Amino acid sequence: MTQNVPFHRDGPSLDRILTLELVRVTERAAVAAARCRGRGDEEAADQAAVNAMRFELGRLAIDGTVVIGEGERDEAPMLYIGEEVGTRRGPKVDIALDPLEGTTICAKNLPNALAVIAIAETGHLLNAPDVYMDKIAIGPDYPEGIVDLDRTPVENIRALAGAKGVPVGEITACVLDRPRHAKLIDELRATGCAIRLIGDGDVAGIIHTTEPETTGIDICLGIGGAPEGVLAASALRCMGGQMQGRLVIATDAQRERAHRMGIADVAKKFDMTEMARGDVLFAATGVTDGNLLAGVHFGRRSITTHTVVMRAASGTVRWIKAEHRDLEKFDDPV
Repeated sequence: MTQNVPFHRDGPSLDRILTLELVRVTERAAVAAARCRGRGDEEAADQAAVNAMRFELGRLAIDGTVVIGEGERDEAPMLYIGEEVGTRRGPKVDIALDPLEGTTICAKNLPNALAVIAIAETGHLLNAPDVYMDKIAIGPDYPEGIVDLDRTPVENIRALAGAKGVPVGEITACVLDRPRHAKLIDELRATGCAIRLIGDGDVAGIIHTTEPETTGIDICLGIGGAPEGVLAASALRCMGGQMQGRLVIATDAQRERAHRMGIADVAKKFDMTEMARGDVLFAATGVTDGNLLAGVHFGRRSITTHTVVMRAASGTVRWIKAEHRDLEKFDDPV
């Protein structure tokens, strides 16, 4: 049974048992989404993951509020921003989630689709509007400030190569394959570095910078979703690394929305600790096979999942490969 441990300002604030309970949340969402892999129906895959994650969140001993979710209340039937989840009998927490990070990836059965969630003490996750965010991220073991959003891509790549002690040609940058990144891609290629273009899933792309020997990715940069930026920052808080993000505000309506969500300066450059503060818990389960996590595998008598779960306060990162033999528990929630 989960213990309801109060928050402590001077130390770890979240019950460590919650770290492992989060695994059940992402496992269930991943299995539900995996049943839709390769069927070409993004909406069905996303809805299946949303239903499953919401069902499992309802069983957690938390008093949770979704601050990064599936849209505003009037736009999304489940897991909308502001929705209250959990049994309401545990610690008060903010929740950032993406039940299916990479809906297109899942629909096409391509690598690196994930079910993702992060929780932190109330007020410790950036309540980011659903707009674009310019991001840059690298893994651990580099001097602080080695890369910066205010520098050019060329300057950042050269600085990273120097800090790593390798030629620029041995650096690989991960970039979302979007028309908006044409100039960025040209500038990166002019440096001589390699580029890994991804079709979707920039949370996974940023996490991959933490294990360059495994993933081959040293830096992730470019414009993606702001909610995904908060999730990625939560992961880096636990695994180590550096990240900055700045909202890309294109309209007055977006600016007003950001103001309503508590962001006074929409041009502010947020660092990782401003997007995810305090004792952050993060979990991700693979939906499709990827560089760091295997996808869900369906057997005749069992379902296998692969999850990473971590905690900022302790710096613990657990890799959990689970074989589920009680197949009925993964039936679609009503």
